Amino acid sequence: MKRFLIIVVVLLAVGVAAYFFLNRTDHADGSAPVLAGAPANADPVARGEYLTRAADCIACHTVPETGKPFAGGVAFKLPFGTIYSSNITADDETGIGRWTDDDFVRAVREGVRKDGQHLYPAFPYTAYTQLSRADVLAIKAYLFSLPKVRQPETPNQLGFPFNQRWAMGFWNAAFFRSQRFQADASRSPEWNVGAYIAGPLGHCAECHTPRNLGFGLKHGESLAGAELQGWRAYNITSDPNHGIGKWTDEALIQYLRTGHADGHASASGPMGEAVAHSLQFLKPEDTAALVTWLRTVPAREGKDPITVDPSPKAMLASNAMAPGGDDATRDADGLRLFEGACASCHQWNGAGQQTPYAGLAGTRGVNDPSGANVTQAILQGVKMRIGDTDVYMPAFGHAYSDPEVAALANYVIGHFGGKQGAVTAEDVAKRRQL
Repeated sequence: MKRFLIIVVVLLAVGVAAYFFLNRTDHADGSAPVLAGAPANADPVARGEYLTRAADCIACHTVPETGKPFAGGVAFKLPFGTIYSSNITADDETGIGRWTDDDFVRAVREGVRKDGQHLYPAFPYTAYTQLSRADVLAIKAYLFSLPKVRQPETPNQLGFPFNQRWAMGFWNAAFFRSQRFQADASRSPEWNVGAYIAGPLGHCAECHTPRNLGFGLKHGESLAGAELQGWRAYNITSDPNHGIGKWTDEALIQYLRTGHADGHASASGPMGEAVAHSLQFLKPEDTAALVTWLRTVPAREGKDPITVDPSPKAMLASNAMAPGGDDATRDADGLRLFEGACASCHQWNGAGQQTPYAGLAGTRGVNDPSGANVTQAILQGVKMRIGDTDVYMPAFGHAYSDPEVAALANYVIGHFGGKQGAVTAEDVAKRRQL
């Protein structure tokens, strides 16, 4: 018995030591490459505004069309419940107005609030941990320069044990490391700027990398694509067949700055938000740096890889005004729906009219048999502002039943992607809840 107790005590001691070792904090201020849009000698508030946009803070902390920027309340529906973003305005009572510099830095880089409670990793502190202290405080300076908004936090909807914030210490021990950005001396300054924008600031991996059962990132599949709140974040590795390896630099730059690249993609969903709120505001030099870095991401096929068919039979047999090559019997319902609501903008040959954003030819969405993004676009529509241009597609979720949405999505995939769509009415019903 005594021997057993000794073993238990030793194991507990080892476990406690491992817990604190794995949760150790890197107290270094850190340094960052010099971004074209945020030079070190710029006004801190101006630097902070640029960095806040590059980090896309507004997308997660602002409910659209409320007129309350950064006041929180955005819902994140996750497998274990719903988390709501917090108010990060300088309001003393409901925001972060009473937070010191150290409080703010600790929250952003370590995921720990002013009151000592852990934040959930829906807030990407796992990426922000690499930000320099100077950049974090520039973001704080900008946020504190904005109007205060009094808006209490919306309580999270989490069941046990996920509602126990203290347990996040164990999650952090397994999946989080406090560390600052380390420039790669073997790479160019431009590459390091791109790495900093994509990693600590833009946290691209948080959406484009699949997660394990513990909700940690699968780093061995980094940027190979994942699904987030019903939308598919595509493979952005250098893989030439399933990633962006065949995209030209010009196409990548056009997509990042406008949300559209001819024959490749039109952004929608979370990626549309990233372009509208963040990427379009990067300086051209910083966008080019991001592309330089993306070119070096190791090629990965990813789960359920998408192979784009740029010239499927039915689309090639069609002209702008009339379809050709479809199986009228199999695709009757989808063809009818597309003819009634979609053809006037997207056109039967996928070229699109009025706006290039309506082009479907060669896009990954219509080449994905699962139809994730096609279904979501039908249900939710598309709305974003790029420069002085409003990009808009109406939502049809209220107009069509689940079987109709499935039929339309499968028709689009078959006609414009040359593939057999696999969307079911049950899939549509689930996506409506996301």
